[in-house]
Amino acid sequence: MDQTISLPAFDSPLSLSLLLMNLSIGVVLALILRWHFRVFGSTLSNREEFAQVFPFVLLTTILIITVVKSSLALSLGLVGALSIVRFRTPIKEPEELAYLFVAIAVGLGLGANQTIPTVVASLCILGVMAVLGRRKHAADEKNLYLSIDWQNESDELPEACLESLNFVISTHTRRSDLRRFDIRDQCLEATYFVEIDDSVKLASLTTALRSLSPHLGLTFIDQRQMPQV
Repeated sequence: MDQTISLPAFDSPLSLSLLLMNLSIGVVLALILRWHFRVFGSTLSNREEFAQVFPFVLLTTILIITVVKSSLALSLGLVGALSIVRFRTPIKEPEELAYLFVAIAVGLGLGANQTIPTVVASLCILGVMAVLGRRKHAADEKNLYLSIDWQNESDELPEACLESLNFVISTHTRRSDLRRFDIRDQCLEATYFVEIDDSVKLASLTTALRSLSPHLGLTFIDQRQMPQV
């Protein structure tokens, strides 16, 4: 007696109207996500250029999920096709990865026809991120590394130059800490960690330091953007 095993059919018809509706909603959400990244993002890379990727990622994810869930054979073929794909784009900032993950999650939700939960959840996520980002930008206090290089062409001793720097920096900052001090011939290099109340104090500090010498160079680095060792 022949016994045959019948597998259930997983193929389902693909609704073109539903796909177009999800793609339209995806376009709107992608534009919102792109705007959100431009306004509230804090990465050092070119946010304008990186934000252009979100619509492609989101809409492509919708298409893939919509096609895959309609056919078991296509889903198995997709696994084999994606196994040979290697993404080489460097993602240096965790924030960029988080936004990409949001774009993929929205694409997955819309591709699975979970339209209302996806729209509500994505707007809530972006709202929370906006509130946190606004609070971060509202705190105007700046913790900076100040790097100074001074080509001292006068007869002033390096010790006197250092005292002048310490006086000016301590006058215009809440707290300052000398981290590095180098002297090479007529060149003096110093690095300070400073806490400044606001941008006005930062501008006055820059003016006061530049008034010490026309051959004085300044570099300010936000210590929150520096890699942690």
